[in-house]
Amino acid sequence: MSKQAASTPDCARCPAGPGRLRPLGDRRAAFDYLVALAGNPNTGKSSIFNALTGLRQHVGNWPGKTVTRAEGGFSYDGVSFKLVDLPGTYSLLSASEDEEIARNFILFGRPDCTVVVMDATVLERNLNLALQIIEITDKVVLCVNLMDEAARKGLEVDVRTLARELGVPAVATVARTKAGLGGLVATIAGVCRGEIVCRPRRPAVDGKLEEAVAQLVPMIESVAPGLPNARWVAFRLLDGDHRLRRALLTGELSRLVSEQAAPVERAGRLIAIEGAQ
Repeated sequence: MSKQAASTPDCARCPAGPGRLRPLGDRRAAFDYLVALAGNPNTGKSSIFNALTGLRQHVGNWPGKTVTRAEGGFSYDGVSFKLVDLPGTYSLLSASEDEEIARNFILFGRPDCTVVVMDATVLERNLNLALQIIEITDKVVLCVNLMDEAARKGLEVDVRTLARELGVPAVATVARTKAGLGGLVATIAGVCRGEIVCRPRRPAVDGKLEEAVAQLVPMIESVAPGLPNARWVAFRLLDGDHRLRRALLTGELSRLVSEQAAPVERAGRLIAIEGAQ
């Protein structure tokens, strides 16, 4: 990122084209793919959510929580997507209720794609959450929002280089004007369908740490069979995540896994996801 004039997204060349994105609001219907929307506070995440779903406000809370919850839907090329707006958070280390909700949904809700909304004016600050999400799941799309603000500050954000360095697609957007949203939706659809293959670049692990993780993983899998990412859980346990350790020992993780493991028709997945929260 350099302090030069920034280019803004060009919607005329967006692969989505006019008329292919259709907001579905909060209509509680069957869906083909589940998409999670994550990001730091004040990155324009809610604006992205509203633009894609046609909603204008958050409604309801997460089950058993006081944290506000929003979900809606949109269709693209005749395929329906459920979009879940996760609480704005700077981390997934479960130091707060917001972080725990976001982490659990990405890990146990098993979204087909997780979109990380980032503020183009303070990109480095947003990388912490993006890297943590990439540690959990391969299917990530970076939405680099507020490109107009970056341009006003003389900042240039090279989304292609960002995508190459992190190994996941990145799309520049301006949610306020809906610039770049066509490209964002096309990318989300590509990741969900497997047409875009993400190859996240993760930090190399020290030999001794790798050995400790290798020993922990089978133990974790024996306690919580079918855990989507036992390796990530092993790293968190070694890092001293007491909340996660307690959830593993009390059987909470195993319960969450079993609720998600039951085979469900794709069209009935809405019920399965809500039942696991």
